[in-house]
Parts: sequence; structure tokens; C-alpha cells
Amino acid sequence: MLRVPAPPDREREILLIYGHHAMLERWWGLVENYNEYGAVTMPDLPGFGGMDSFYTIGRRPDIDAFADYLAAFIKMQYRRKQVTIVSISFGFLVATRMLQRYPELTKKVQMIVSIVGFMHKDDFVYTPARRIAYRYMSRFCATRPASLFIRYCCLNKLVVKTLTSLVPHSKRRFIEVSKEEFDYTMDFEVRIWQVNDVRTHWLTTYEFLNIDNCTKQIALPIYHVISEQDHYFNNEIVKQHMLVVFKDYHRYVARSKAHTPSILADKKAMRVLFPPGLQRVLNKS
Repeated sequence: MLRVPAPPDREREILLIYGHHAMLERWWGLVENYNEYGAVTMPDLPGFGGMDSFYTIGRRPDIDAFADYLAAFIKMQYRRKQVTIVSISFGFLVATRMLQRYPELTKKVQMIVSIVGFMHKDDFVYTPARRIAYRYMSRFCATRPASLFIRYCCLNKLVVKTLTSLVPHSKRRFIEVSKEEFDYTMDFEVRIWQVNDVRTHWLTTYEFLNIDNCTKQIALPIYHVISEQDHYFNNEIVKQHMLVVFKDYHRYVARSKAHTPSILADKKAMRVLFPPGLQRVLNKS
């Protein structure tokens, strides 16, 4: 868990939930930005960032398991405090399911922010054929034999770099990375793959490719940051699904050329995910 104290003149408590394929170090630049507005706490998720997976306690790492974990964390960490939840992509899926399963926790939430979050399998821009292919691939990779083979035979710089150069959506993630940074970026990319539990990675991938998180309403407004050139989601469809669940919707545009900035993005580069309109809201509330 990462905990950064608030500046002297700020009292807001911010809980930052990172997305898929992540670790604490990847999002340090975003933490620095939000720390200007309050204390920032960012926990690892089971199976990510080197944390033990749910498999070690005999539980399947589905979205409900992550929601239960997050609810327990909030109850423990913010006993008598209000909290602002900032959640990134898959992390927003977890935060949403948590509030749906534990509606009593909404009274503890000062506001909830989505950074390129999503709600439903239809939010993805993939063609039907590609969706089917990704579902079958992710389900196969989530099996124990396949995940062991991937972990010990495939997670090296040569393989990761080759796949990145072949998969269109992977290449978009490095669109803002210079040639000089690319090799170092690949080293960090391999590091993330190696510290994350492979079975958890692929099972959660399979689940969110089939997700419908629009079955229960949440009595809060949503403050949603979209990527201007998101290569994963249709922002208008995401908006429609969010309006099904949340009582109001506020959108802010990140002038980003991809879903999120480079995994090595510093505070300045991560500022793109913190648009001025959202900054004004945090200053007022």
C-alpha cells in the first residue's frame, strides 16, 4: 500500500484504485497530481503489483471478490472519514461493483471519479470477431497449465517486445514513447508482467470482456475522465451505461493519444488525466 500525506492546507482523503496490468510504481505520477488536493492512498489489488492472489486462499478472482476486498479496505482505512474514490479503467469496474454490493458505503463517498472507466462488455470498440477471439484466448490463458507456461517461458523482454510490435492495440499504448525510452519501457513492461499473477490477469480479462455492470443503481453522481483518442472504449456508449447506474454524469476530456499515458509517465505526463474542469470541482468540494 502507498500512503502519501496531505499538504498542510488540505483535508481530503483520496483512495486511488489502479487498473489492469499495473503496480504501485506505474501510477506514481498520477499520485503526485492528486496529492495536491489531499492525502492519497493506493493499495495493491490481490494478484497485482506482487500481492498474493485470491487463488492462495482458494477463492476465484472474480469481480465480486475484488469488490469485497475493496469494501473491507475502505471500512478498515476510513472508519470515520469521507473518501474520494479515484479509479482507473478496470479499477472503476471494481469500485462500481463494490458500491453496488455495499450500498451503505455510498454515505462515506464524498465523490467518485472514473479515469477512462467502463461499465459493460459493449463499451469496447472491438469487432464481434475480435471480441470472440479475445474471450477464447483469455479463458484459455487463465487455465493453470497455460498460465504456468506463460509465466516461465514467455515473460521475457524478447517475447513481450515482439508481441507489442504485432498487436495493434498494444502498439497504441506506446504512441507517446520516444525511441530512446522504448527499451527502458520494455524492461518495466516485463517487470509488471512478472510481478502480476498470470492467472488473475487473464481471468479478469475474460470477465470484463463479458461484463454487465449496469444491473443496480448507485445514488451518486459520476465524474468521468475520457481519453480523447481511447483505443479501447466507445465513449458515448460508456456514457449511456453510466447514466443507467449513476444519478448524474459529468464528463472531462483528457487530451491523450491513447487509453492512458506511457507506463513510465511522470507527474507532468500524467497531468493529462487530470483535466482543469475536474481540478476545479476538487477545489470547490
